[in-house]
Amino acid sequence: MAAPVNIIVGSHVWVEDPTLAWIDGEVFKISGEDVHVQTTNGKTAVANISKVFPKDTEAPPGGVDDMTKLSYLHEPGVLHNLAMRYELNEIYTYTGNILIAINPFQRLPHLYDTHMMEQYKGAGFGELSPHVFAVADVAYRAMINEGKSNSILVSGESGAGKTETTKMLMRYLAYLGGRSGVEGRTVEQQVLESNPVLEAFGNAKTVRNNNSSRFGKFVELQFDKNGRISGAAVRTYLLERSRVCQISNPERNYHCFYLLCAAPPEVREKFKLGDPKSFHYLNQSSCYALDGVDDAQEYLATIRAMDVVGISEEEQEGIFSVVAAILHLGNIDFSKGAEVDSSVIKDEKSRFHLNTTAELLQCDVKSLENALIKRVMVTPEEIITRALDPVAAVGSRDALAKTIYSRLFDWLVDKINISIGQDPNSKQLIGVLDIYGFESFKFNSFEQFCINFTNEKLQQHFNQHVFKMEQEEYTKEEINWSYIEFVDNQDVLDLIEKKPGGIIALLDEAWSTHETFAQKLFQTFKNNKRFIKPKLSRTSFTISHYAGEVTYLADLFLDKNKDYVVAEHQDLLTASKCSFVASLFPPPAEESSKSSKFSSIGSRFKLQLQSLMETLNSTEPHYIRCVKPNNVLKPAIFENANIIQQLRCGGVLEAIRISCAGYPTRRTFYEFIHRFGVLAPEILEGNHDDKVACQMILDKMGLKGYQIGKTKVFLRAGQMAELDARRAEVLGNAARTIQRLIRTYIARKEFMALRKSAIMLQSHWRGLLACKLYEQLRREAAALKIQKNFRRHIARESYLTVRLAAITLQTGLRAMTARNEFRFKKQTKAAIIVQAALRCHLAYSYYKSLQKAALTTQCGWRGRVARRELRKLKMAARETGALKEAKDKLEKRVEELTWRLQLEKRLRTDLEEEKAQELAKLQDALHAMQVQVEEANAKVKKEQEAARKAIEEAPPVIKETPIIVQDTEKVNSLAAEVESLKASLLSERKAAEEARNACTDAEARSAELQKKLEDSERKVDQLQESMQRLEEKLANSESEIQVLRQQALAISPTGKSLTTRQRTMIIPRTPENGNVTNGETKVSPDTTLAISNVREPESEEKPQKSLNEKQQENQDILIKCISENLGFSGSKPIAACVIYKCLLQWRSFEVERTTIFDRIIQTIASSIEIQDNNDVLAYWLSNSSTLLLLLQRTLKANGAGSLTPQRRRATSASLFGRVSQGLRASPQSGGLSFLNGRGLSRLDDLRQVEAKYPALLFKQQLTAFLEKIYGTIRDNLKKEISPLLGLCIQAPRTSRASLVKGRSQANAAAQQALIAHWQSIVKSLNRYLDIMKANHVPPFLVRKVFTQIFSFINVQLFNSLLLRRECCSFSNGEYVKAGLAELEQWCYAATEEYAGPAWEELKHIRQAVGFLVIHQKPKKTLNEITKELCPVLSIQQLYRISTMYWDDKYGTHSVSSDVIANMRVMMTEDSNNAVSSSFLLDDDSSIPFTVEDISKSLQKVDISDVDPPSIIRENSGFGFLLPRSD
Repeated sequence: MAAPVNIIVGSHVWVEDPTLAWIDGEVFKISGEDVHVQTTNGKTAVANISKVFPKDTEAPPGGVDDMTKLSYLHEPGVLHNLAMRYELNEIYTYTGNILIAINPFQRLPHLYDTHMMEQYKGAGFGELSPHVFAVADVAYRAMINEGKSNSILVSGESGAGKTETTKMLMRYLAYLGGRSGVEGRTVEQQVLESNPVLEAFGNAKTVRNNNSSRFGKFVELQFDKNGRISGAAVRTYLLERSRVCQISNPERNYHCFYLLCAAPPEVREKFKLGDPKSFHYLNQSSCYALDGVDDAQEYLATIRAMDVVGISEEEQEGIFSVVAAILHLGNIDFSKGAEVDSSVIKDEKSRFHLNTTAELLQCDVKSLENALIKRVMVTPEEIITRALDPVAAVGSRDALAKTIYSRLFDWLVDKINISIGQDPNSKQLIGVLDIYGFESFKFNSFEQFCINFTNEKLQQHFNQHVFKMEQEEYTKEEINWSYIEFVDNQDVLDLIEKKPGGIIALLDEAWSTHETFAQKLFQTFKNNKRFIKPKLSRTSFTISHYAGEVTYLADLFLDKNKDYVVAEHQDLLTASKCSFVASLFPPPAEESSKSSKFSSIGSRFKLQLQSLMETLNSTEPHYIRCVKPNNVLKPAIFENANIIQQLRCGGVLEAIRISCAGYPTRRTFYEFIHRFGVLAPEILEGNHDDKVACQMILDKMGLKGYQIGKTKVFLRAGQMAELDARRAEVLGNAARTIQRLIRTYIARKEFMALRKSAIMLQSHWRGLLACKLYEQLRREAAALKIQKNFRRHIARESYLTVRLAAITLQTGLRAMTARNEFRFKKQTKAAIIVQAALRCHLAYSYYKSLQKAALTTQCGWRGRVARRELRKLKMAARETGALKEAKDKLEKRVEELTWRLQLEKRLRTDLEEEKAQELAKLQDALHAMQVQVEEANAKVKKEQEAARKAIEEAPPVIKETPIIVQDTEKVNSLAAEVESLKASLLSERKAAEEARNACTDAEARSAELQKKLEDSERKVDQLQESMQRLEEKLANSESEIQVLRQQALAISPTGKSLTTRQRTMIIPRTPENGNVTNGETKVSPDTTLAISNVREPESEEKPQKSLNEKQQENQDILIKCISENLGFSGSKPIAACVIYKCLLQWRSFEVERTTIFDRIIQTIASSIEIQDNNDVLAYWLSNSSTLLLLLQRTLKANGAGSLTPQRRRATSASLFGRVSQGLRASPQSGGLSFLNGRGLSRLDDLRQVEAKYPALLFKQQLTAFLEKIYGTIRDNLKKEISPLLGLCIQAPRTSRASLVKGRSQANAAAQQALIAHWQSIVKSLNRYLDIMKANHVPPFLVRKVFTQIFSFINVQLFNSLLLRRECCSFSNGEYVKAGLAELEQWCYAATEEYAGPAWEELKHIRQAVGFLVIHQKPKKTLNEITKELCPVLSIQQLYRISTMYWDDKYGTHSVSSDVIANMRVMMTEDSNNAVSSSFLLDDDSSIPFTVEDISKSLQKVDISDVDPPSIIRENSGFGFLLPRSD
C-alpha cells in the first residue's frame, strides 16, 4: 500500500490507534512529515504522513459487498467496510472472488434455508449478495461446464466458524447434486451425518473456541457425468495426539471422554467410569462442561450418528471400551522400585485402574504392567530386558494412550469412508478443505510449527491464485501488466521443507538433546532473513511468517516428531482377545518388522501436505476466509485489532498487497464519469465516447501511470486520492459560489421584507383616514333614507287598510256562491258512482254463477269418464303382453285427471277469494252510501236552520226575493233525492242478502267438491302404488327373461336374434323418448320401433346388432368427435355438453362397470400432451371445468341418507310418480310448465343421479386433469416472464447523455427503453388473457391464474431486491415503480372480472419500492414506517432494505441510526420468541381452488340449446342431442 500523497488540511484520513487499530479523523495541521489529526472520539493524534491513509467520505453507509469496489483499497478501508457490514448482520463480503465470512455467534437460519438455496442456484457470481452458497454454486457450475474438479479452501483460526461454513457448503452441494438414496440414505446425508462422529473424537474446547477442530479435514464429494453426487471420502491430517495426555487450563480434552462420563448409569457402571474430575487426563484443566451443552444428550446424539454412519453395536462397544481404557490408563501412577532406575505400580488405586484397563482392552494384566515399566532390547548376542524409572514409565504410559487414540481415530475415518462409499468411476470432484488456521500463542510447539507450515503452503497457493486472477482481469481488459511484481513466500517454505538443510530435514536427524538441535538450527540459518534467534533463550527460534513472527519452543520438538509404536505395546494389543482392539493393531509386515521402528511425524506430515497440494493444484480453487470478530464469543462485538491480525493470518491483506502492486482502484467508465465528471464539465457537454471522455479527464488532471481497459479505468495507488482532492477542490469552489449567492439572496430578501412592511404601514394609515370620511358620508345618506322610508310606510298603511276591507266583503259573497255550487256537484257524482257499482255487481254475480256451474258440470263428467277409463285400464293391465301400452295410456289419463283436479281445486280457491272480495266491496259501498246519506241529511238540516234564522232575522218590510224561492226548490229536490236513495239502499240490502245466501250455497257445494277431490287424490295414490307394484313385477319378469335368454344362448344357435329381440323391449324412461305437449304424447321413432317389436315379435326377419355393439359404436363416434376442437356454442363448450348429455342418456353414471370414462380421460390426456400449446390447454380447461360443474350438480353418492322415504320412492318411480311428486311440491309452477309442454324435460334434466364407483372415479380424474391443465398454463406463463423479471428488478444504467441537462429527448428515449421489459411482461399477460377469453375459460379460473402470476412476480422481484444491494437504490426504486404502474394499468384494462385481486398480490414489492423512493427517510420514525409506509413488511425485511439502501441520485441517507437500533432490538426479540427470521418470500405453487369453489363461482349451464356437431347430428343414435322445438 503506497503512502498517500494528497493529504491536505481538511482531508478525512485514517490513523493508527493502539486500541481500535485504526480511527478516522480530520487533518487540521501538517508539519513537515507529521500530520495532526482531530479524531472522531475527540482526541488529537500525530502520525507520520506515510502512516496516514485517506478515507472515502462518499462510501455507502452500509459498506460495499465487494472490497475491490472500494475507492481506497487499504487496511483501514477494508476493516471499516467489514465493521459496517457486520453491524448490519452482513457477515459475508467479497474481495474479488474470495469470500470473507465473519462469525456472527448467533443463529441466522434465514440465511441458510432451502429458499435461499433456490435463489443462489444458477445465479452469477456477484449478482446476489455475498454468500457461502455463491462460492459453492460457482464451484459446481465450473465443474459441470468445464469438466474440471474444483476445491473450496476454508481457513481461519479456532472459533472463526470453519466447521459450520464447511457444513453449509456441503449442504448446498448436496442440494445441487443430491440424488435419492437407494437404501434410504444418500451419499451427501452420510457425509453430513459423519460430522458428529468426527467432532466427538476430533474436536475439543480451546481458549478461543468451544468446538475447535484439532485435525485437518478434506472432504471429497465425487460426482458422476450427470453432476449427481456418486461418492465421497474424508481425508484427515495431523490429529493433535498430545492433547490426549496434556491439556492446559481452561481447555478441555476431546469431547468423547466427557460424553462417555455423562453416559447413562448402566454404561458408566459397565466401563467403571465416574466424575471427569477423577481422571488424570481430564482434571489437568478446571473446565469440565460447556455452556449450553448437555454432554448426556450429546452422548445419545453421538450414538445415533454412529448408527447412521453404519457402526454396529459391537463396534460401538469396542470404541467406548478403548476410550474408557485410555481414561483408566491415565490414572496408573508409578513409584520407584527396589532396583535402581526401576518402577512399580504405585498403590492399590493404580492397581485397580491397571486391572480395569486390561479388562477393557481384554489383554493380560501382567503383560500390560510389563509393557509399561519394562523395555526389551534386542542385540546380536542376546535379548535384554531393561526396567524403566517412574518418569520413563509415565512417558511409556502416555505414548500408549496417544497411540491407541490415534489408531482409534484413523479407524473411525476409514469406517466412515467405507460406509459412505467411493465412486471409482468418478472423474470430477469438489473438495472442501476445513483446516486449522495460522496460530501464534505465547508458547508455540511442534503442533503450531506444523500448522503454520501448512498455512504457509496454502498461502503460497492462495497468492498464486490471487495473482492469476489479477492477470486474468488485466488480460480481459487488455492492459499491460508485465512489470507488476509477484509477492511470494517461497523463502519461508525453503526454510522449513528444503531438502537437505530445511528444519524438517534437520529434525529427522539423530539428536541427543533439544539444545543440540537448536544450536544446529542457529548455525544453519544464521544468515536467513526469515529465521531469527531470540536473545534470551537457548532453545527457542523465531520464523518470520507471512502473518508475522512466531517464536517456537524446541524443547519437545524431538519427542513430538517421533512416531513409533513400542514393540511391547504392539505385541500386547495385537494379542488382545477383543477383536476390535486387535484390529487397531494388526501385526506388522515382515519387512517392516525388520526395518527401523522410528518414523518422523514431520516427514509424514510433509508427504501428506504434498499430496494435498497436488490435489489442490489439480483443481480450480475457491477461497473462504473465516474471521472471529471477538474472543468472548458473543454477537455484535467487533474487535478491530483482533480482526486485523486474522486478516493478516488469512492472507487477505496479502491479497490486497498483490492488488496494490498493480492497479488497486478500478472503476467502470460510467462510475468514473459520474464521480469525476465535475472536473471537466466541458467534456461532458461534448459528444464524446465514454472511454474517450475518461481519457480526456485523466489527461486534463495530468495523471501518469494509469491504464484504460475495455470497460474500466485502472488507477495506481494514490491516484484515486489525488482525483478526490481535485474533485473536493472543485466542489469546494462550487460550494463557496453557492454560499455567496445564497447570502446575497438572504440579504435582498430581508430588504424586500422591510420595504414591503413600510408600504403596508402607510397604506393602513391612509385607509384609516378614508374609513372615517366614508363613515360620516354614510351616516348622512342613512338619515335621508330613513326619512323617505318612514313617509312611504305611513302612506302605504292607510291604503292597505281600505283595500283589505273591500277584498274581505267580496271574498265572503263569492265563497257562499261557490260552496253552494260545489255541494250540488258532489251529491250528483256520489249518486252516479253508487249506481255504477250496483250494476257492475249484478252483472259479475250472474257471470260467476254461470262459470261455476259450467266448471262443476265439466269436472263431474270428466271424473266419471276417468273412472270408467280407469276400470278399463285395470282390466287391460292383467294382460302381460299389452302391459306397456296400457301403462302409457294410464299414465296419460291419470296425468290429465290429476291436472284437472288440481285446476278444479285452484278454480274453487279463486272463486272463494273472489266471492269474499265482492262481499267486502259491497259492504264497503253500502257503508259509504250510508255515510253519504247521513252527511246529506245533516247538511239539509243545517241549511234549513240557516234559512229559518235568516227569515227570522230579516226585517218584516223586506219582500221575498227569488233567491229564497230558489233555495226552497233545492231543498225539496234534495229531499226527493234522499227518498230515492233510501229506496235504493233497501234494494241493495235485499241483493246483499241474496248474495249471502248464494255464497252459503256455493260454500256447501265447494265443501262437497273438496271431499270428492280428496277421494280422487286417495284413488290416485292407490293407483300410483299399484303401478309401482306392476313395474316391480315387470322388472322381475325382465330379469327372469334375461336369465332364460342366457341359458338359451348356450344351446340355441339363434340365441343372438332372440337376445336382440328381447333387449329391444326394454325402453329407458328418459325425456328424449317422448315429450308431452297439450296433453298428447309424442313418441320418438326409436320408441315406436321398440313398441312395434313388442307387439309383433314374429315380424322380425333380419338379425339386428346387439345392444353392446351399438353402444360401442356410439362411444367410438363420441370419442372421435371430442378428439377434435368442436368450438363453442355461445360461451358454452360443445364438447363438455355433448359428453354430459351422452353419459346421462346412456345411464353411464349408474352402471357398475364401463369403459367410456377411461376413454374420455385418455382422449383429454392425449390432447394436452404438448404442454406448450396454450390454445389447446385453454380449450380443455374450459371444457373440463364445465363438465366438472355439470357432474358436481348431477352426481350424488350412493345411498343418500338425506332424502326422505317418500322422496326416494318418487325418485326411483316412473314418469307418473315424478310428475305427481312435482305437482305436490309446487302446484303452481309445475302446473304452468306442464301446460306449456316443457315441464317433463326440465324436471328430468334437474334430477340428481346416484353415481356408482366408475362415475365418482371419473369425477376425481377429471378434477386432477383440471388442476394439471391449470397448473401447466400457470407455469408456462411463469417460465415466459421469469427471464424478463430478472431484467425488470434493476434499471439499466442511463448513458452519459442523461447526466447533462437539457437532453429531454434523450431522457424520453431512455425512459422508453427502460420500461420495454415491463411492456414485454404486459404483452405476455395480454396474450394469455386473450387465449383464455377466446376459449371461454371461466373468469373464476382466469382470476386465479393471474392472482398466482402476480404473486410470483411479487416474490421474484421482492426477493431479488433484498438479495442484491445494487437494486436497493433510489433510481432503481423509481424504475420498478414505473414498471409496476404498467402492471396496474393492465389490471385496470383487464377489468375486475378477469384480473380480480391480482394487483393486491404485489403489496410487498409495492411497499418496498415506495420506501425506496420516499424522501427524508432519516426523519421517519419506526412507527411511521411499520404502521403507515410498510405495514405488510416484517421487521427483518424492513431492516434488510434500510441497511442496503443507497441513494445514487441525490446522495441522501437511509433511516436514522436510532430506527436501525430499534429494528435490531425487535429482531432479537423475535428470534427469542422463535419467530421465523427469514426475510424472503415463498412462491405458492399450489392449486388455489376446490371443486366446490368452482361449483359456487360458476353460473348454471343451460345445455338444452347446444347444437351437436355434424358428425353426430347425422347419426340416428344421437337423436336425443338434437334441440327440441316447442
